[in-house]
Amino acid sequence: SLDPERDTPEVLKAYMGSFDPSFVALRGNAEQTAATAKEFKVFYAKVPGKTEGSYTMDHTAGSYILDADGRLRLFVRYGGGAEALTADLKTLLSGA
Repeated sequence: SLDPERDTPEVLKAYMGSFDPSFVALRGNAEQTAATAKEFKVFYAKVPGKTEGSYTMDHTAGSYILDADGRLRLFVRYGGGAEALTADLKTLLSGA
C-alpha cells in the first residue's frame, strides 16, 4: 500500500480478496512506505478529491520482474502490451 493512513490491515485483506490467493499485500507506516517507494523509484502523491476530506492516490503503475536471486531485471509499465512483455521475458529467459 502507498496509503497506510487509509489502507488498514482489514481494508487490504478485503481488497486482496479480488486477486489470486497467492498474492501478498504489504503495508508499512508512512516512513517505511516512503523509504520503500524511494528504493523502487515509485512516485506517489495524495490528490485532494471533490469533497472535503476525500482524496485519491496518484502512483506509478507497473510490475517488477525479479530473478531467482531477487535482483530487479525488468520494470513493465502498465499498458505496455503483451507483445513487448513477451519479447522482454523471452530475452531474459534466454540468458541474454
